[in-house]
Amino acid sequence: MRLTAALALAATCLSATAVAAQTPPDYAAAIKADYDRDLGALWDWFHRNPELSFREVKTGARMAAELRKVPGMVVTDKVGGTGVVGVLKNGAGPVVLVRADMDGLPVEEKSGLPNASKVRQVGVDGVEAPVMHACGHDTHITAMVATARRLAALRERWRGTVVFVVQPAEERVGGAAALLKDGLYTRFPKPEYALAFHVNSEGAAGTVSASEGIQYSSSDSVDITVPGIGAHGASPHMGKDPVYMASQLVIALQGIISRERQPLAPGVITVGSFHAGLKHNIISDEAKLQVTVRANDEATRAQLLAGIKRVARGIGIMNGMPEDKMPVVTVTEGTPTTINDAPLARRLNAVMAQTLGADHVIPFNQKGMGAEDFAYYVQPDTGVKGYYFAVGGTPAEVLAAAKAGGPPVPSHHSPLFKIAPEPSIVTGATAMTAAVLDLLRPGA
Repeated sequence: MRLTAALALAATCLSATAVAAQTPPDYAAAIKADYDRDLGALWDWFHRNPELSFREVKTGARMAAELRKVPGMVVTDKVGGTGVVGVLKNGAGPVVLVRADMDGLPVEEKSGLPNASKVRQVGVDGVEAPVMHACGHDTHITAMVATARRLAALRERWRGTVVFVVQPAEERVGGAAALLKDGLYTRFPKPEYALAFHVNSEGAAGTVSASEGIQYSSSDSVDITVPGIGAHGASPHMGKDPVYMASQLVIALQGIISRERQPLAPGVITVGSFHAGLKHNIISDEAKLQVTVRANDEATRAQLLAGIKRVARGIGIMNGMPEDKMPVVTVTEGTPTTINDAPLARRLNAVMAQTLGADHVIPFNQKGMGAEDFAYYVQPDTGVKGYYFAVGGTPAEVLAAAKAGGPPVPSHHSPLFKIAPEPSIVTGATAMTAAVLDLLRPGA
């Protein structure tokens, strides 16, 4: 992603004295003490008990209970399904939304951690699967509790309202839309600003990073059904083979990327699932593909989705399929690009440098095309300004060892995924507390 480097940021936003390594703010020690006292155990509970998207019943209940312990917090549960909203008011002033996602993934944990998940659960798709916090959402919600406690204890330093949103189903990029549909911006105070962070296994623990523009790509989940005409495997001429047609489609889709997309406009089409048939010698009557589509701008996104529909129909025509048996393309889930408000990002990146030290604010480097449904909170028609940042989750020495040829650092969504919870939670909560205090500073 295109980002302002930390040193350039510091040079434009802070004086030479301010960018020097800072003495940690007084509340950082309190957050660390909370982690040692009970938040470490809370993270452990979340990690052992992950739940799938829109099935986060126990997680939502636990978060509602933890937020209700915060003095002055008014909590509403079952928003947008399993979501939780906590409102902390402290006089007249702006409204800031702080969001943390809470769902796990259908992945069997093989991290080797003593608290590795053993959970299995039936998802909204009706499929039972192992469940794991393979993306660090357990650290996000634990850090939210830490942030809420600190802001309640620091009321003399801010004025306004903080809305804490515990969001379901980020992994299905549907939770934010569900909350908004259920009245997040009408039933509760509507924010001027929306903030969130994501732990990053490729980032060094203790560091943060954020873009002054695009932070994450768009994402669309596309289901393609390729009808066929069943027949005996020894008599292919008597049918229409959907495996053959779907295989042609898998290859043809990559032509959209290599021959239709503007080369400097990022885009990805990945076929993640291909299912057809039940036996060696039977030509089935249907094949099903599941596809993920990524882009960094809405024009490319629209081009890719339209291209998939056109190419799928072309495969049907090429193979002589009748009109009522053309491939069917359905976009089941999607989210736009996540774009930070540039002036807000410059302001809060400076706050991060001042709070954590400029050497702990690093350039955000887009190495893949991950996506986030946080984008829905900050779409242009909402009028809400967004700031999303990454928090390093792996000790620097582990990253250095991997770079030197040692064990690789597992990626997000891997069964081997693990991060260092203490620095991730303490840094994330400290950074989030600093951001909210700056936005709600009396007279700001």
